[in-house]
Amino acid sequence: MEIKINGTKIILKVGDITEEDTQAIVNAANSTLMGGGGVDGAIHAKGGPSILEECKKIREEKYPDGLPTGEAVITTGGNLKADYVIHTVGPICSRKFTEREEKLLYNAYYNSLKLAKEKGIKSISFPSISTGAYRCPVDKAARTALKAVIDFIKKEDCIQQIRFVLFTQDVYEKYKEALNGI
Repeated sequence: MEIKINGTKIILKVGDITEEDTQAIVNAANSTLMGGGGVDGAIHAKGGPSILEECKKIREEKYPDGLPTGEAVITTGGNLKADYVIHTVGPICSRKFTEREEKLLYNAYYNSLKLAKEKGIKSISFPSISTGAYRCPVDKAARTALKAVIDFIKKEDCIQQIRFVLFTQDVYEKYKEALNGI
């Protein structure tokens, strides 16, 4: 599925984010930035050790206690097709998806886009942040993600393409429903 808002293409697709050829991909990281499971583990595994080395420097120099939830940092893409990886931490959710969790998830997407703008990135791919091990309900997380992206591109016209690369057809369908409802 594809739509265009203010000159920016928003694309929904099922796929593997580590295979994306956008200028940047977003990593649904944990606060340690040291790799983990799911998307985070896949990006670190495929991207190679240079990503981890850059993350260690970020921890030493800027975030010794870990990257706060909702914030974003950037590294090179290592062995990935993407030039950059933007690492962001989504919230660990209760099943209720509280207002606080929603705000933190919104910030994870929005701050990733702000960082992309600062670096002159024109194309970016997102996974569905916090909907795996962090248990955010996909339907609500999809609405929050799309709201953050649309709010950003209504203010900024710097990014030409934003992809949501979703791991399963079921997650894709929930994002499609959310996008159709906006």
